[in-house]
Amino acid sequence: MTTSFEEFVTAQVTPLLRYATVLTGDPHLAQDVVQESLLRAQQRWGRIGGLDAPAAYLKRMVTNEFLSWRRRLKPHVPLSDVDPGTDDPTDHYDVRDAMLHAIAKLPRKQRAAVVLRYYEGYDDREIAATLGCSQTTVRSHISRALSTLRTVDRVKEAL
Repeated sequence: MTTSFEEFVTAQVTPLLRYATVLTGDPHLAQDVVQESLLRAQQRWGRIGGLDAPAAYLKRMVTNEFLSWRRRLKPHVPLSDVDPGTDDPTDHYDVRDAMLHAIAKLPRKQRAAVVLRYYEGYDDREIAATLGCSQTTVRSHISRALSTLRTVDRVKEAL
């Protein structure tokens, strides 16, 4: 049964925004990417709405929109590291934040592969289909990304 575009957006906009935020590392850019993808999907909803998995199709549209995004992101200027010298119960948030910042610095295809694997739980075949590359290339992207992430001090704790 085909749902209306409005019903689909109501049900899927939050998961799409969450996915795009992790993928882009920037909630504002994520909104732009999702909005652009939804605008294009609305124009083709007659075809997309009849697919077996329109949500997966839209996720791929968001991924492709991110990969082709032309706008340059301003580099994040981190605050100086402050070590309070005591155990901080919010330290895991700092590690998570460091991980997200490190992921945001990865090349786009590596970032997409890591997010699809570890955030969305995709296997190599699904990632390859989403990114339009071979499974070997997916493994290469993930391997290189993890090597890069392992060099970031705060991220080492999480890996």
